Amino acid sequence: MSLSLLLFIFTLAAFLGYELIKKVPSQLHTPLMSGSNAISGITVVGALLAVRADSGSWALALGLCALVFATINVVGGYLVTDRMLAMFRRKGGSK
Repeated sequence: MSLSLLLFIFTLAAFLGYELIKKVPSQLHTPLMSGSNAISGITVVGALLAVRADSGSWALALGLCALVFATINVVGGYLVTDRMLAMFRRKGGSK
């Protein structure tokens, strides 16, 4: 694939993602975050494969960046989801 095609795909995905999230009601943000955590988990696996591949220093650097950012996204997403779910737990301990 050429670099211009990859940049076009990235720009299109970023624009469509922004438009999609902008139109989601606030009540659905937490379930949507849970779904995006699963996608970021797949990104972590892909980044690990990119780092492991013997494709040169450029692929190693991009793989490491993808790994760091996807890991931050997964951890942050789970923390936010846990915090949102804690709002619905009963106070006092027992069910």
